[in-house]
Amino acid sequence: MTGRETRSMPVPDGLDGLRVDAGVARLLGLSRTAVASLAEEGSVLVDGSAVAKSERLAAGSWLEVALPEPARELTVEAEPVEGLEILYADDDIVAVDKPPWVAAHPGVGWTGPTVVGGLAAMGYRISTSGAHERQGIVHRLDVGTSGVMVVAQSERAYTALKRAFKQRTVHKRYHALVQGHPDPSSGTIDAPIGRARGSEWKFAVTADGRHSITHYDTIEAFQAASLLDITLETGRTHQIRVHFSAIRHPCCGDPTYGSDPVLAKRLGLERQWLHARTLGFTHPADGRWMELASEYPADLRHSLDVLRDA
Repeated sequence: MTGRETRSMPVPDGLDGLRVDAGVARLLGLSRTAVASLAEEGSVLVDGSAVAKSERLAAGSWLEVALPEPARELTVEAEPVEGLEILYADDDIVAVDKPPWVAAHPGVGWTGPTVVGGLAAMGYRISTSGAHERQGIVHRLDVGTSGVMVVAQSERAYTALKRAFKQRTVHKRYHALVQGHPDPSSGTIDAPIGRARGSEWKFAVTADGRHSITHYDTIEAFQAASLLDITLETGRTHQIRVHFSAIRHPCCGDPTYGSDPVLAKRLGLERQWLHARTLGFTHPADGRWMELASEYPADLRHSLDVLRDA
């Protein structure tokens, strides 16, 4: 291995049988292209031996990955993003329907598409507030999560929306397909979230974590899973995924937080079933209430079809 930063860990059960490029990308939040490049240069080891991108991972084997060298300065590249759609735009804000496997902004180790890069390619002028690579970003969705996301175009919008998210006046509604049937079928999860022990990228319910509250209602119950309507009072990283994993009902297709790989395969899922369904907020310029919605993408609709036809 090289002198670069290295991540070492056992391969989770949920990644058993996946290709190296797909499994490592999902595990570490890299793009498949980046992992393929790492494998080609011998920077991905399984049980001490370099592996090719097309080899299959085995649960329990020891994985070592030398991460890509961090860029000296993160920059926004204006590149079109397939599937990125505009839901609403004016001089102050632009709201997008974010597809999965797209990051909000550039980050160390992420070489895939970004929302800010896609907007730049469309000609949108984004607020210059915030770090250069995060300009205009007032909130984020996980790379593997799809749905509504709003970006500030003006400085006043950036300031107002950042304040709104901090003061929790933004209404965030998600839909999630979780394993099993939460009991009660409607309820609240109030549990602090912090970094998981020994991990820089995974989170967990911890005694010294940050205050986190999730409300949920069951929309539809299937034999093996439940479709939930979820609202967040707080906006912690991976909050929904962590909270439902903690009550033993992880999001389907989410091996990082304990999902069943057999069920995920049956449902055709290659990412967590989690979708930002609606986003409500006060417009930063004229004060009117905005409510923006996103329909389910094809992969999530397919999973529901499989369950309904069972």
